Amino acid sequence: MRRIVDDTRDAHSHCVLDPRCASRRVFEAVSGRWGPLVIMALKEDTKRHGELRRELKGISQKMLIQTLRNLEHNGLVAREVYPVVPPKVEYSLTPLGMSLQPLLEAVCQWSERHLAEVEEARLVAGQAPFRCGT
Repeated sequence: MRRIVDDTRDAHSHCVLDPRCASRRVFEAVSGRWGPLVIMALKEDTKRHGELRRELKGISQKMLIQTLRNLEHNGLVAREVYPVVPPKVEYSLTPLGMSLQPLLEAVCQWSERHLAEVEEARLVAGQAPFRCGT
């Protein structure tokens, strides 16, 4: 059976493969190492910098600041500064960030569902298995 594809949709979905395409830059902005994890950490409520850092074990303070700025500049995270001493800053997902969260949730679920298969492939390739908690 031959599949008929809408040319505009097909061309648009492959635009992210072109380094000159703006959608590629959006894709890169939301798919870095820490960005998706920050979005997942903010999925249910507003958090302060320290809370995020504790939850995202392994992220440096510098990388968390860079990631939050990147997500804020791209409209995915809102930063609210309160005029108090000491300074209080809170981060939350914007509606745009909330629209991305279900897609990331699906990737998380896929990762958990297929962990055994990935582990088996890693062993066949001579790679060490992933370890939880390390």
